[in-house]
Amino acid sequence: MALARQVLCVCALLGLPLAGAEPIRYSVAEEAESGSLVGELAEDAGLTPAQLSARRARLVSEDGRQHFRLERSSGRLVVAGRLDREQLCAQSDTCMLPFELLLSDPLQFFRVEVTVKDINDHSPIFPEERVSFKILERSDPGSRFPLEVAQDLDIGSNTVQEYSISPENEYFSVSYGSGTNDDKYLELVLEKSIDREEHTEISFSVIAMDGGSPPRSGTIEISIIVLDVNDNAPIFTQERYTGKVLENMPEGSVVLTVLATDPDAGVNGDVSYQISQAGVQSESAFVIDPITGEIKLTKPLDFEAAQHHEIRVRATDGGGLSAICKVLVEVVDVNDNAPELVVSSFSSPLPENTVPGTVVALFTVRDRDSGANGKISCALQDQLFFSLRPAYKNYYELVTVSVLDREETPQYILSVTAADAGSPPLTSTHTFTMDISDVNDNAPVFNQTSYTMYVRENNVPTVFVGAVSAADADMGLNAKVTYSLAAEQGPERAWCSCISVNSEKGHVFVLRPLDYERLRQTEVRVSASDAGSPPLRANVTVRLVVLDENDNAPLVLYPAQESGPASSELVPVSAEAGYLISKVVAVDADSGQNSWLSYHLLRATDPGLFSVGLQSGEVRLRRPVTERDSVKQKLVVLVRDNGKPPLSATAALSALLLKDFSDVRLPHSSPASEDQASSLTTYLIIALVFVSLLFLISTAVLLACKACRRKELKAGPVLYAADTLQSGLADAAAAGTLPRAYCYEISLTTGSGNSEFRFLKPILPSLPPQHCAVGQGPDEEQDFPCVPVSSEDMAPDNAGTLSAGQINALSFD
Repeated sequence: MALARQVLCVCALLGLPLAGAEPIRYSVAEEAESGSLVGELAEDAGLTPAQLSARRARLVSEDGRQHFRLERSSGRLVVAGRLDREQLCAQSDTCMLPFELLLSDPLQFFRVEVTVKDINDHSPIFPEERVSFKILERSDPGSRFPLEVAQDLDIGSNTVQEYSISPENEYFSVSYGSGTNDDKYLELVLEKSIDREEHTEISFSVIAMDGGSPPRSGTIEISIIVLDVNDNAPIFTQERYTGKVLENMPEGSVVLTVLATDPDAGVNGDVSYQISQAGVQSESAFVIDPITGEIKLTKPLDFEAAQHHEIRVRATDGGGLSAICKVLVEVVDVNDNAPELVVSSFSSPLPENTVPGTVVALFTVRDRDSGANGKISCALQDQLFFSLRPAYKNYYELVTVSVLDREETPQYILSVTAADAGSPPLTSTHTFTMDISDVNDNAPVFNQTSYTMYVRENNVPTVFVGAVSAADADMGLNAKVTYSLAAEQGPERAWCSCISVNSEKGHVFVLRPLDYERLRQTEVRVSASDAGSPPLRANVTVRLVVLDENDNAPLVLYPAQESGPASSELVPVSAEAGYLISKVVAVDADSGQNSWLSYHLLRATDPGLFSVGLQSGEVRLRRPVTERDSVKQKLVVLVRDNGKPPLSATAALSALLLKDFSDVRLPHSSPASEDQASSLTTYLIIALVFVSLLFLISTAVLLACKACRRKELKAGPVLYAADTLQSGLADAAAAGTLPRAYCYEISLTTGSGNSEFRFLKPILPSLPPQHCAVGQGPDEEQDFPCVPVSSEDMAPDNAGTLSAGQINALSFD
């Protein structure tokens, strides 16, 4: 025992299953009370009580019945319930109950055998309570009358040891012992002849006594009836009859026939048969024909319940003499029991990250048949992810052989088939339903590699522009996806505060109005994260494109639209149709069709004289100039974009129709002055009431003005063209709206009240002869070559009016 304990300790330290080591043996008396100590199992197995609990120690028996219980807290093996050796092992000399101590993490077995010791708890029992014998008078002393031996379910010294007669008499004694085949017998021996005239009937008891302490006994009442002479008892042809029967033989099948003969004649020679004794399991299984001696089945036999049946048959003649023979019936096994599969442990659900080689189930197989009919083989139908591995004796382990993936296969239906070697073989199938539990091994996956969303400028705050969507192949919390804006790495990717994403649905919102002219598109990174531990995430780029709205009206660059007077373009009266007068230049801050500009003539002094290019904005003559056309033409050009609704702007410009540029009319005032003149007319009408006073004032003002003119003429100043004409020519030259660049050198008299050019002497006393500066701006200087003009050429003609020849003497570039 000490050596076995050392082996168990070494095996426990090494963590190896106990496959071939010596079993741990205990013994316990039958009828022990529940909770009685059998042995210190943990100590004998080299384990501690803490290891028993940690490794989920349990007892597993082949028949599934638990006769003993393991106390994990103390490691003791105790009796679980009432133990009846006779019920467990019948008449076997030894009664051993084997089972295994099963440990997990790692898997380990300990073979345990408990021998149930017999106690004297059964009394001897005779098959019958009373037996009658008919004995002929003058029977010879020494005649023997067989009795059925008493049955004691105990074994060894606790079984029947002796028989006695009570009360003792002089005629009979009891004889008992074992025969040639170790068959026990019991006989009454006639010690003295009986005289029927003295005793017609003798009664006494036979007592069977066992060897227990204290001893137990059983009694049978014997009645001896003295008859007339019948001196021959029946004799069986065999002392022992042996027969074989298949366990599946039907009811009424003949097992064998016994035969006894009696040489007496008449009634004394008529033999009848009866079953005098049978075992517990054989008592109701057989019946004998009293005349023929045929032994028949009353029900099918079961090899697994009893492999042998022993019965005793009594043959009795008409005179009361009898004989007994033994009949042995051997049950032949038939493959009528399919294998049984008993699951000891099964782990489900199983995490999908379980490593290959993990034991997920432990089971044992058994077959109640014998021989080849009881040999079992197991097979697993699908062995791609799981396989069977023999563990110990008839135990098998179901283990994983490859990596599991719940997203690919969330559940496995494993069918284990156990088949015996019978002919035909019988099979049984057990199904293991293995659920695979989820592990957070899949990150969310967006349904697009990138997203492009559109929003129109000037949007309302928190407008919905689209949604991102990601799916997670896991389940439960591992598949719950939340969305957020991912923080960008590096300063080159600025955080856009105008975009927000809903954490649950992935809806993307623009938080504030956007201006296409300031921001045309932006990109953000949206992160999808699951709720696993640790969480897994994925990012996707969302590009927000701002769509242009027609929210900007065209801006006219030329001609400049200022509060001052509009510029005038000079147009020769000899110009033909199509002559380029000017060009309106405008831009639109919008884009696309919202920035496509078209030009239209909104109004003009003579609309039929001008045309405006729809796309170019060029103002041209539609027809040649006629004498009826007004010298000064006003035009308003409408610039309109292509938006919906369209926005527009206007450009005002004027044109002077000149005949060889000698008919230049210098306006006294700007258009604004003309409007003021209209108002003055109203005031003058009102002022007529004060005409007398005004006349005197006007005369005085006139005299003062004449005096001022004389002083100015004496100073001889040179006057250039009026500001309106000068600025118009400069703008026209800069814009390129005139076909040629002009430079004018003109002297005007201060008293000129019409459009004539007048000159005073001396002319140009201080100007250089080669150049005159016209149209110089504050930041640039342009020199226009001029032809020198002498004083004589510039002499006034016809009251100071410049002649046509003198005008032609001006140089043109």
